[in-house]
Amino acid sequence: MPHVHTISGEQLSLEAIEAILQERQTLALSEEAEQRIVSCHTYLQQKISSTDKSIYGINTGFGALYHKRIAQPDLGQLQRNLLMSHACGTGPEVPQDVVKLMLLLKIQSLAYGHSGVQLQTVKRLIDFFNREVYPVLYQQGSLGASGDLAPLAHLCLPLIGMGDVSFQGYKLASEHVLEMFSWGPIELKAKEGLALLNGTQFMAAYGVLALLQSRRLSRQADVIGALSLDAFAGSLEPFNALIHRLRPHKGQVDTASAVRTVLEGSELMQQEKQHVQDPYSFRCIPQVHGATKDTLSYAAQVFLTEVNAVTDNPIVFPEEDEILSGGNFHGQPLALALDYMAIAVAELGSISERRTYQLIAGLRHLPEFLVATPGLDSGFMISQYTAASIVSQNKQFCSPASIDSITSSNNQEDHVSMGANAATKLYQVVQNVERILAIELLHAAQALEFRRPLKTSPALEKLVAAYREKVSFMPADRVLHYDIVASVAFLRESPLWQDM
Repeated sequence: MPHVHTISGEQLSLEAIEAILQERQTLALSEEAEQRIVSCHTYLQQKISSTDKSIYGINTGFGALYHKRIAQPDLGQLQRNLLMSHACGTGPEVPQDVVKLMLLLKIQSLAYGHSGVQLQTVKRLIDFFNREVYPVLYQQGSLGASGDLAPLAHLCLPLIGMGDVSFQGYKLASEHVLEMFSWGPIELKAKEGLALLNGTQFMAAYGVLALLQSRRLSRQADVIGALSLDAFAGSLEPFNALIHRLRPHKGQVDTASAVRTVLEGSELMQQEKQHVQDPYSFRCIPQVHGATKDTLSYAAQVFLTEVNAVTDNPIVFPEEDEILSGGNFHGQPLALALDYMAIAVAELGSISERRTYQLIAGLRHLPEFLVATPGLDSGFMISQYTAASIVSQNKQFCSPASIDSITSSNNQEDHVSMGANAATKLYQVVQNVERILAIELLHAAQALEFRRPLKTSPALEKLVAAYREKVSFMPADRVLHYDIVASVAFLRESPLWQDM
């Protein structure tokens, strides 16, 4: 039976999120969280019935229509209309792992009891999560300002029996899945549609998943870079702790230490070096990889704050007897962090491709293109092309989205973050860097064979032996596409990475 994660209002850590997703944990609300949700909803309904005051989005229109007053009997229809009218997403479908995390983050935000939603609404989102009923969302449509309106509209349409969902590998109309589980459509109350749509869960989910994947890639880049260094007959001198003591950026220090550790006991590294210095792609691994680590540390703080925040509007404060309209849905903090992460992670790919190139260049007694008969065989010539192509695409993806803005809603929403575009670009950059590192691993393992009988470190020999069970040495030309696919799978699946 999967472990149950109880949402109680306590902070959700990035490690907890990773465990929930990897272990396929189910969700439940604590009694305290249920009480907060009920108390806030009750307060809001009483407030609406006892005041003639206009309260944005509750008894008024939305955006530039804020000045339109809505009659009491129409408040529920107002929220239903909001979900339908804002479901304007288009483009490719959002990956299910992102949708699953969006559900978790929306539930976490609503559980703080400041959104005025019904308890049954939150529980139905939990039902979707636990039963693996994933609403179908689209990547295009959010400006990242009034929250992620279009994606969140599609996320929540199935609550009212509209839109599509993915269930057990099938794309179905949500009404059929509701019938399957004997779930009636939710009858939205005042403010609920707005609470569901206003929020940054689309940007945040993409960002958190990219961050978790980037942390893994950062560790793997150090290990693969170390293997390339040894196969290239490079020097360990640039990784000496004395150097980094004088420029102690944490990421730089940690990277140098990681490379020294993984190369401990290498016979190749103990050989006398014929070259005074290595190219920057080897010599400056601590500085480049380290800067990425520091960027990821910054991004982690941003996303840790965001996943534990209330980002809808207006926000209900029952104890203070206040309903306040503000801008917590604006995605600027995320947009900047997403762009920064994309640049930093892309650099792991950029320097990796340069090491890949150095390994095939016929330098330091390695054969050209890492094949015994270059000319007859092209060897690893074109796999380097592939890496170079992906690096170039990343450069295009790394143009920052957060410096852009466009006016919407009759100039009421006159500055937007474009964080959603930053999020989807980052997600692609991360997938690209994984492929680039997989290609470097393919090249480094091949190059190592030309150094035999000398061995690299015990840790790397163990890794290479496991890798060789998936990807064999290439004595002559073959279709390398399959090797690249297998290398990507090895990066994702091998348990050995956790110990390195």
